[in-house]
Amino acid sequence: MSTFRDGLAVSEGIALGPIRVLRWGVPDVPHETVSAEEVEGEVERFHEARTWAGRRIREIQEGTEERLGSLEARIFDPQLLMLDDAEVVDGTVRYIRENRLSAARAFHWRMLELQARWIRTSNPMVLDRLNDLEDLMTRVLHRLLEMPEPGDLTGGGEPAIVVTDNLTPSLTVQMDPERILGIAADQGTRTSHWAILARSMEIPAVAGLVDVSRTASDGQEGIVDGRVGRFVLDPDDRDRTIFHQRKQQFQEWEEELAEIARLDAVTQDGQPVALRANVDIPAEAQRAVQHGAEGVGLFRTEFLVVGRSSMPQEEEQYLAYRQVTEAFPNRAVVIRTFDLGGDKFPMFLHMPAEENPFLGWRAIRVCLDRLELFRPQLRAILRATAHGDVRIMLPLVNDVEEVVKVRELLSEEEEDLRRKGIPFHSGYKLGILVETPAAALDAAELARHCDFFSIGTNDLIQYTLAVDRTNSRLAHLYNPFHPSVVRQIHQVARVARAAGIEVSVCGEMAANPLGAFLLLGLDITALSVAWPSLPEVKKVIRSFRMEDARASARRALAAATAAEVTECLLEGVGDAVDLGAFSGRWSLPASP
Repeated sequence: MSTFRDGLAVSEGIALGPIRVLRWGVPDVPHETVSAEEVEGEVERFHEARTWAGRRIREIQEGTEERLGSLEARIFDPQLLMLDDAEVVDGTVRYIRENRLSAARAFHWRMLELQARWIRTSNPMVLDRLNDLEDLMTRVLHRLLEMPEPGDLTGGGEPAIVVTDNLTPSLTVQMDPERILGIAADQGTRTSHWAILARSMEIPAVAGLVDVSRTASDGQEGIVDGRVGRFVLDPDDRDRTIFHQRKQQFQEWEEELAEIARLDAVTQDGQPVALRANVDIPAEAQRAVQHGAEGVGLFRTEFLVVGRSSMPQEEEQYLAYRQVTEAFPNRAVVIRTFDLGGDKFPMFLHMPAEENPFLGWRAIRVCLDRLELFRPQLRAILRATAHGDVRIMLPLVNDVEEVVKVRELLSEEEEDLRRKGIPFHSGYKLGILVETPAAALDAAELARHCDFFSIGTNDLIQYTLAVDRTNSRLAHLYNPFHPSVVRQIHQVARVARAAGIEVSVCGEMAANPLGAFLLLGLDITALSVAWPSLPEVKKVIRSFRMEDARASARRALAAATAAEVTECLLEGVGDAVDLGAFSGRWSLPASP
């Protein structure tokens, strides 16, 4: 009997094949002491192992840059920094000298202490830091214990789906995409270093499966659907049939992609739609172009800071923003300032543990409190305006004062750039992400200070319904078609039109066929979706009339329940859109 596990979609694609359970970890380290005469020899052995590990990591980093690019190669920077960190080096040497521990035992002890300290921060994004620590600890200990260097632990044999508790960057880059069909992992997020590498290597992957590595066995069959975040263990005949349908549709979709990318995003009655891409890293810009994006509606900038132990330099940020901007000449590129806190934080901020981090110190609150982080980002974005239509978007804004303060900072940075003769375009636009009920209710006042709105439906739904969107037990309550959500979106759209500013949507609702139908019916004609979803959303837009969408939206606004809203939309769509083709449900023969 087949078993379904829903996790996080972290790398596109779909795969079926035999399972290979990958078990790896830090080797057991015996408790060994040394004589006084051997102490300095152990210190020397530790430094030799550290030097060797640094050399090997740089070799892996260079190979990664050659294969995948500079951004992916930078994933190994935290490990290199850790090797030279005084807490690691001095602490290990002290344990060798003061406690006469063997180099392996002293290093292991020190790393476990750091691991325990980081775990106590209670912040989810510490997982990447722990992952880097475990990767580094495994490598150094193998050297000190004179064990073979951790190599390609995926083994030989036929192509397979790797099932594992977690992965490390160095393990992932050794995977051969011709032999590794997919990845299913208990741990990890879309921003995990191994997940970023998997996307670059185009290996389908699902993370956050909790305990699949303990229930799966070598040789069992599995299906990884990196599009919808689902893993199927021991698929039955029906599952295999659906898989083959989806696989064939993926292939047909790839062939159709180039043609769809060239088409305009326009409804059947002639309403043009600005269909833009959500981009996580600069390398995705070209893929978005190939998929027909008309600009970038959300450029997430957290890749520059998450997992880093030091602040990114202004020049590094500028080059990243410029790369994306130049990929879209004469098109809007909306750059969101750092949305830190919640489930994302860089180690250098030392953010305190919070009972509810999503209601705590995050996003614009962090930026305005830490100007040494925020000012360089604003300068880098301003410099990027010299290369195209760059727009600045502020996350989680609730108050007019927050926008006013950012405008003051921008004015100061503009003046500094002028004094230094650094070019920028003063006609850039500043807008906000509307993602709280407070912002939606205060939209009229906020519109007086903003050049555009973008509605972040993911958080707006979460905050409106008081439902954690990552909690699987509450999934049935997280409904984008709840009347209170629909009415808030309508309120923001109406206010924006009255103020003469653009309003767009960059949340997952825009990639939902019924969601896109509703949003256009509310006269929101700028949508931004994950770049792989661009062709299918364009296909949906081209399949209905704006007149029908508006009529359905009017009925939906009068509906009393989410079920009634959905029914209004289904009636309006009719046969124009094949909803089964976009549902992502295994109960339907879905296509990408």
